[in-house]
Amino acid sequence: MLTTPGKLLQKINSPADLRKLDVDQLPVLCDEMRQFIIEVISANPGHLGASLGAVELATALHYAFDTPNDKLIWDVGHQAYAHKIITGRRDRFYTNRMRGGLSGFPKMNESEFDAFGVGHASTSISAALGMAIAARLQNNTSEQHIAVIGDGAMTGGMAMEALNNAGVSNTNLLVILNDNGIAIDRSVGAMREYLLDIVTSRTYNKFKDSIWKLMGGNTSYGKNSRAVVKQIGNALKSTIWKKSNLFESFNFRYFGPVDGHDVIRLTKLLTDLKKIPGPKLLHVITVKGKGFKQAELDQIRYHSPGIFDKTTGEIIERPCKSLPPKYQHIFGKTIIELAGMNDKIVGVTPAMPTGCSLNMMMSVMPERAFDVGIAEQHAVTFSAGMAARGLIPFCNIYSSFMQRAYDQVIHDVALQGLNVVFCLDRGGLVGEDGPTHHGAYDLAYFRPVPGLIISAPMDGVELRNLMFTAQLENKGPFVIRYPRGRAVSNNWKQPFSEIQIGTGRYLRKGNNIALLSIGLPGNFAADACNLLQQENISVGHFDMRFLKPLDENLLHEAFSNYEQIITIEDGTVTGGLGSAVVEFMAANHYQAKVTLLGIPDQYISQGTVEELYAECGFDTAGIVNTIRTLLKEAIK
Repeated sequence: MLTTPGKLLQKINSPADLRKLDVDQLPVLCDEMRQFIIEVISANPGHLGASLGAVELATALHYAFDTPNDKLIWDVGHQAYAHKIITGRRDRFYTNRMRGGLSGFPKMNESEFDAFGVGHASTSISAALGMAIAARLQNNTSEQHIAVIGDGAMTGGMAMEALNNAGVSNTNLLVILNDNGIAIDRSVGAMREYLLDIVTSRTYNKFKDSIWKLMGGNTSYGKNSRAVVKQIGNALKSTIWKKSNLFESFNFRYFGPVDGHDVIRLTKLLTDLKKIPGPKLLHVITVKGKGFKQAELDQIRYHSPGIFDKTTGEIIERPCKSLPPKYQHIFGKTIIELAGMNDKIVGVTPAMPTGCSLNMMMSVMPERAFDVGIAEQHAVTFSAGMAARGLIPFCNIYSSFMQRAYDQVIHDVALQGLNVVFCLDRGGLVGEDGPTHHGAYDLAYFRPVPGLIISAPMDGVELRNLMFTAQLENKGPFVIRYPRGRAVSNNWKQPFSEIQIGTGRYLRKGNNIALLSIGLPGNFAADACNLLQQENISVGHFDMRFLKPLDENLLHEAFSNYEQIITIEDGTVTGGLGSAVVEFMAANHYQAKVTLLGIPDQYISQGTVEELYAECGFDTAGIVNTIRTLLKEAIK
């Protein structure tokens, strides 16, 4: 899909081209860029709302700073589409998030303008500080270092750690706080309330008109503009707040809040901030979804809306009456059922209530469901604290984000045997978000941890029953890992049934070759068995269901009756189910040929999940081809 950019945007192939424009032309350019983003993303889904809100910010930054010599680091990257368009990727933007196309996030090997690869929250200040220190050690005094971080990401502990370090670093670091009051869901916590106090201060509003009047009109880049910067800092610090400024406490010079959609004034302000030494923070107020009415009105839904009508904003969805529900919806509905049966159950999520469907519980049991902000480490230990007092927290974290809380799982939960249920949403390959978001490693990184129960349901019924089993008394730490996307059947809401810990299912008997699967790929294995049966090829199939403890009775059955074993998992083959099965074989002195199917030991790029399953070779066709190859080799 090719979209024709506006007249000004057609001229912009690099930030150098941008800087050739007169500053008064920037508002028109921003309008054209916003329309270009809307047209492309309406047909090729991506992160719409955040990028619409940061159009002026990206434009002003590249106009005021000498990128790529100056280093610009975007936190998360949801808001970086305008940045990509300005930096020479306009004509390929239609490939955004496609297999073989542009990454949906800044990526170092994609462009010299992507100073640091991102995808997870709260990393930008640390990375920018590291670059600033490196420049100083290399006697490079010309580089500027800018970190753009959203208000939601500022709740992450890593951001606070970086501010603490940067405040005494004596580096010319500029942090842009892009404050729109929302990450994917509404921002929460004391940080949100603090920023809201700043923005809504009556005293600030009283001063605002006079301050912006001084910065408007024909004000030059010189003396008056610098005086305004100083006035903003002094007035807000000494007059507006009756309490100390948080960022000043970290030894940052604070400026703002300023209108993030006034590109001319923002450009002038950034130009002046370049001349001020030491760590600085500019507080910029933006509107998520700016310039597209529907995205402004429904910021959560239009964070990443899918295909939509670029004129009306209507989201275009396939008829879904016959489609199974998404796994996260099964989780959301099931936890409400279980919480109604067991008053010890509580729900916890780090800033993903809509994504993981804990918002369902929050709407009916708000006192028992907690959004703790972008703070995975805190979410885990917060859950541990509640479990220590007899509650049963269901801590729902995306698989790729759980990597950030690994120590807390080991030290605060598993070591103490606490009954926390970790629901790992988006386990396995997730599709268009690519390698920063694939849940490739959870089976492997949790398997060595003593005391963890690790499970993965093959379908929605198993997900419900594993959740039911996990909340029964004294089960200890319990991991339930399930994929992004829809379940395999509408017939998921069955009466609860306890599953014996460490037991799998022998689904189909066969000859010579057996498939040992865990989780979603079990459905591909079942389909492969059905296809091969039509060719009179009989293959055994075991749904292992638990990675830890392994069902050793099933494994003895498999190795006693099959000469060839194929393990299948939607996770890295290094350290996961395949490794566990090979270890069992060695320990029990079995002789068999074991083939491991799963995510190979490499980073998998973006694409549809179907494309990526096929690339990794564990979709139905991949399994069938592997079996045929093994049978041919056996004949030889």
